[in-house]
Amino acid sequence: MDPDNDVYLSAVSVWEIALKHSLGNLPLPTSPERFIPIQRERHGITSLPLEEQAILYLSKLPLLHRDPFDRGLICQAIQHELTLLTPDPLIIQYPVRTAW
Repeated sequence: MDPDNDVYLSAVSVWEIALKHSLGNLPLPTSPERFIPIQRERHGITSLPLEEQAILYLSKLPLLHRDPFDRGLICQAIQHELTLLTPDPLIIQYPVRTAW
């Protein structure tokens, strides 16, 4: 809610949104290709690309959480020193800053 905070949408989340939409599990008013960029622009959210360094960090994570998307977000948050917004009790077991 603080306008001084930078807000990012990870490419990992975009991947998950597109996948769930294509499987019919996530209805959107338009296609993800249109919806996501419009919403990011409207809300001042910056795209966070998925980089090799973050993916390689996966080998350092204990296997507390089996969801590959969440594990990717954890790695990105750690590598970029970001706070991950989540209510997921499994994620808060990792050495990542979280908020809810």
